[in-house]
Amino acid sequence: MADVTTLDAYLAGWAGDDAGRQAVSRTVTAMCEAGRTIAAIVGRGALEGEMGAAIGGNAGGDTQKALDLRTHDICVEALRAAPVARVGSEEADDVAILDEAAPLALAMDPLDGSSNIETNVSIGTLFGVLPNIGEDTFLQPGSKQLAAGFIVYGPATALVLTVGAGTQIFMLDRETGAFVRTHADVRIPETTKEYAINASNQRHWDEAMGAYVADCLAGKDGPREKNFNMRWVGSLVADVFRILIRGGVYLYPADAREGYAQGRLRLVYECNPIAMVCEQAGGAATDGQTRILDLVPSKLHVRAPLVAGSAEEVERIGRYYSKPPRQASASPLFAKRGLFLA
Repeated sequence: MADVTTLDAYLAGWAGDDAGRQAVSRTVTAMCEAGRTIAAIVGRGALEGEMGAAIGGNAGGDTQKALDLRTHDICVEALRAAPVARVGSEEADDVAILDEAAPLALAMDPLDGSSNIETNVSIGTLFGVLPNIGEDTFLQPGSKQLAAGFIVYGPATALVLTVGAGTQIFMLDRETGAFVRTHADVRIPETTKEYAINASNQRHWDEAMGAYVADCLAGKDGPREKNFNMRWVGSLVADVFRILIRGGVYLYPADAREGYAQGRLRLVYECNPIAMVCEQAGGAATDGQTRILDLVPSKLHVRAPLVAGSAEEVERIGRYYSKPPRQASASPLFAKRGLFLA
């Protein structure tokens, strides 16, 4: 690459002499230090032992794997060197207090996609940086995030980052240990022919999501008048990374299963970072109708549905939720070439 920009250089240029930005920069750098360590562990696969062994449950009731707790500890330890007062993690019931006087807090999912640990599929780390306002820090809406991003541990280790100045992608150079920018100011294509959803849950979906997917499946002969591809990796970070590169929409709706009435993903440390990254890349993120970054968490581990990706498609899905699907399907306005959903 003729023009090489490292993460350190990018953050230094963005932060300048601003103390607040410098604090954010140091926090992002700490997470990337943890990411390097985790990438090396993940890269060894089964040579590291039974990383996917179930060893307990987390605050959300999900099974914890050995690598879940190991990555949590790695991230917390790295953040001790950063100006971070509080850490809220998927793998801990309670908020960890590091330095009460520090200006920032960090919400994280240390290991997204842990069901894929032993299958050699991309997994990752999600994080959002917030101002520290005391006990209610993690009850702030996602619009208060100062930075957000995720690291993907795949064939390449990729960092997706926004500090509120566009979305950037960096790749880890394994020879030098530096994160090097490969995609500057990423823009998600506005339109798409791809969607990502776990279709095995179709029988549990509400009518709006069922109607949307049915219209996509109808292809060029249906109301959308084009053929769609469905993609589903099962790791949020991997699916969203693909959407950032070539467009699409990620769907994890609420459904009728026990425990899924409010969605399955966690608002504070999964949906909010993804939403900020997508919006900064020209995309959108909602819970079906409401902007994710406007939702106010009731607690650290609260759940939310997520619809994120290409802006036009996210907006279209919102129209499915705003109109009763059965009524809509009987109306000529919603037939092929309809005014609202076609």
